[in-house]
Amino acid sequence: MKVTIVGGGVIGLCSAYYLQKAGHEVTVIDRGDITDGCSFGNMGYISPSHFIPLATPGIVSQGLKWMMSSTSPFYIKPRLNIDLMRWGMTFWKKSNAKNVEDSAPHLNNLLQLSRERMNDLKKELPDSFDMIEKGCWMLYKSEKTGEHEKHLAEQAHTFGLKTILCTPQQVQDYETEVEVNVAGGVLYIDDCHLSSAKFMQSLFNYLQKNKVKFWLHTEVTGFEKSNGKITSVTTDKGNISCDELVIANGSWLGNISKLLGLKMLMQPGKGYSVVYNELEKNLQYPSILVDDRTATTPINKWLRIGGTMELSGHSDNILPKRVMAIHTAFKKYYPLMNLPEPDVTKAWYGYRPVTPDGMPYIGRHTAYSNLTYAGGHAMLGVSAAAGTGQLIKEIIGGEKPAIKLTAFNPERFS
Repeated sequence: MKVTIVGGGVIGLCSAYYLQKAGHEVTVIDRGDITDGCSFGNMGYISPSHFIPLATPGIVSQGLKWMMSSTSPFYIKPRLNIDLMRWGMTFWKKSNAKNVEDSAPHLNNLLQLSRERMNDLKKELPDSFDMIEKGCWMLYKSEKTGEHEKHLAEQAHTFGLKTILCTPQQVQDYETEVEVNVAGGVLYIDDCHLSSAKFMQSLFNYLQKNKVKFWLHTEVTGFEKSNGKITSVTTDKGNISCDELVIANGSWLGNISKLLGLKMLMQPGKGYSVVYNELEKNLQYPSILVDDRTATTPINKWLRIGGTMELSGHSDNILPKRVMAIHTAFKKYYPLMNLPEPDVTKAWYGYRPVTPDGMPYIGRHTAYSNLTYAGGHAMLGVSAAAGTGQLIKEIIGGEKPAIKLTAFNPERFS
C-alpha cells in the first residue's frame, strides 16, 4: 500500500522503517529537513525504567509550587488558550493513583517491546549510533526521594526489570572518573543510551537507500477525503495520494488533526539541553538527578545535560534562568567537574509532545477508515520509538499487535 507519514521525527522514521520492511511504499512529509527537532537534542535514553506515566498523584500541587520559581523544572506560561485549558483540566483529572495503576503495565509493555527491537536495529542499521548498554542511574539527594526511588525499584522488579540499590560509596565506586555527591542511587541495568542525532541520521540514511520518499521543508495544508477515507495529503508543494495515513508529527499533532476536523489534546513541553565536548574526565553512566529533574548523557568525552518542562506553546523564546538551572543542578551532584557556564544563546531546545495522561496515542481513529496515530510520547520518544514503529506496521498490515493497545487509544479523550 501507499503509506504517507506526516512527521519525520524518531517515531515517524521508525514507523517508516518497519512499514518499508513489510513491503509498503512509504512517503514521509516533514516541515523541516530532519536535522533538528526534539528527536535530535534529547537525552537519547532507551528506558524501560520509565514505566510511570507523567500524570501522577501530587504532580499538580508540586507543579503549582514550581510555578512560583523562575528556576524550577516546570513552568506554564499564563495565557488564555482554550486548547491549553482543556488539556490542563484533563491532566488534573488524570493525575491520580488509579491512572498510574492502570497505565503503568501498558507503558511497561511498550517500553520493553522497544528495548527488544533496539537490539535488532543496532544489528540491522549500517551506521553506528553509539548505543551503550550499561544501565542508567536514578540519583537522589534526599532520603525522602530515596524512599520513593526504592519503592519504584520494587515496582520495576514486578515487571522483570533489574535494579541495583546503592549507597553513596557504591555509587562512587561505579563512577571512577568524577566525584559524586548524593544520598544514594538506583541503577537500572536494562536501560541503555545512544546518540539521538546519530540514530536519526542512521535511520534516515537507511530509509533513503531503501526507496522511502521524503518531502522535506514541506507544510501540510489540508487533506482530500472521500467516503470516510483520506485519499491524499495537500501540501505547499503539491498533493500526495495515500492508501493509509499515519500522523506522527510530535507536538504539532493537534494542529494537523484540526485540518481533519478532529480535536486531539496535546501540548508542546519545551525542554532545554547543553552539550560539552572533549572532557578529560567524564561520567561513566547516564543519570537522572531526581530531586532536580535533570538528566545527563555521557558518550566517551561528550556530555549532554538537559531538563525542564515548559508549557509555553511553540515559542522560540529561551528562558535563560531555566537553562542555567540545569547547570546549577548538575554541580550539586558532580561538584568537582567544573563545567563552564553554558552560553544560553546556544542552548538547544525542543518540544516534547505531551498528552494529558502521559500515555501516547497509538492506533486507528474511527473518524476515517485509513487514519492511524503515532504520537504523544512526551519524554519517551526515543525509548518507545522502535516498539511504536513495529505496532504501526502491525496495525496497517491487519496483524495482531504485539501488545494490547487499549491504553493508547487516540480517541480516549473524545
